[in-house]
Amino acid sequence: MTDWQELVEVLGDIPSTTNPTERRQKSRDFYWYSPILKQQLDTVVADLIVSPRDEADVVRTLAACHARQVPVTVRGCGTGNYGQAMPIQGGVVLDVSGMTAIKWIGQGSIRAEAGLKIGELERATKAQSGQELRFHPSTLKTASIGGFVTGGSSGIGSITWGLLRDRGNIIAARVVTMEAEPRILELRGDDVQKVNHAYGTNGVVTEVEVPLTAAMDWADVMVTFDDFMDAARFSQALGDEVGIAKKLVTTVADPIGQDYFRPLKAVIPERGHLVLAMIAGHSLEAFEALLAEWPGRVVYKRTAEELVAKTPLYEFSWNHSTLQALKVDRSITYLQILFPPPNHLALVEEVVAAYGDELPMHLEFIRFDGPIACFGLPIVRYRSEGRMMEIIRDLEARGCPVFNPHDFTLEGGGMKMVDDVQLAFKREADPAGLMNPGKMLAWDNPDYDAAAHHTYLYPALSGSR
Repeated sequence: MTDWQELVEVLGDIPSTTNPTERRQKSRDFYWYSPILKQQLDTVVADLIVSPRDEADVVRTLAACHARQVPVTVRGCGTGNYGQAMPIQGGVVLDVSGMTAIKWIGQGSIRAEAGLKIGELERATKAQSGQELRFHPSTLKTASIGGFVTGGSSGIGSITWGLLRDRGNIIAARVVTMEAEPRILELRGDDVQKVNHAYGTNGVVTEVEVPLTAAMDWADVMVTFDDFMDAARFSQALGDEVGIAKKLVTTVADPIGQDYFRPLKAVIPERGHLVLAMIAGHSLEAFEALLAEWPGRVVYKRTAEELVAKTPLYEFSWNHSTLQALKVDRSITYLQILFPPPNHLALVEEVVAAYGDELPMHLEFIRFDGPIACFGLPIVRYRSEGRMMEIIRDLEARGCPVFNPHDFTLEGGGMKMVDDVQLAFKREADPAGLMNPGKMLAWDNPDYDAAAHHTYLYPALSGSR
């Protein structure tokens, strides 16, 4: 049994705590979005919280924990939705949120420590160089850049720039291994995929280097349609317009906006399906010309100057849409579905017709392996775990892969398959299997059949290219 006080003494001046309240707080993320995960993970708690101030503290902590065979789970700001940073086997939570230094801002890229909040990163890049991130999660104000790289996959801006896994969307990652004598590795190019969306199961990311693009004056626009599929087809058309600069194209079915988007209540009509868009100011005229060909009407528009001190539309998109709904009704939950191209809109229509108000539909249009397609993040009127699994099986039978947010493992939820590159890197960087244990099925079960899974969040993993 680990002597936690002895470990604290060994760590010396590295900030740490065994306070029960702080341990519980730092052992949680937004897992409670899922009633299934809430039941499974509600008692999870770390034995010790360690808060490194810099990379040297990380190295010392990992060496001390390795010597005592103590599990370590890395945590940024805890904005994940499915237990990515929850220590399901206890041990140490390594809270890197205090590592926030910006190493440099260059033309087209930034290098920063993993704990830096994305909103603070963008404020710095805009002020210093007139640049912004290519894309960010809906938790822009609260998520860390390291947490996004290791636990996220896409977000606001993915309509143009695709997924984090697409080449060029992460330039480099600096990683500390968990060995008797931890090593510091610089992963660049395709090697960054070893730790991208790996939940910190195979090393501690201490710095990331990510690309920037020219900052634009984004305007928020909300359009309403009488027919949901008209709204979806317009969203597709907007996504396909290469000359219209855009950062967000979201489609939400009535009654999601009406029932759950309370801060927008004054501008949302009593009936109607919504398209939320972020359009560059210089593209607004082109956007309006496109809309004139469709049976939709603008019900809300705010320019960049008018958005100061107001809630931006992206806080009603992606997983924030579910958060807005949960503020009103804690009985609902959600799913994460891929509607693969080129027949994605036909699949959307089929699912909407099959499930109706049991799955009020929410679509996020993205660039997926080249063409524009869409993810579904529908609200689910939750009945039971059995019914949820029945829905998932049916969706997958229809050709719609579900990236299950009610499963805390890499393969079961975020990836849909074994990533052999990440598994091999874990064998190298974490030979004792102490990093975020329980989250990588292929590590815990060598007989886990990767070949049984034929749906991919990242098509490049399929070996097809």
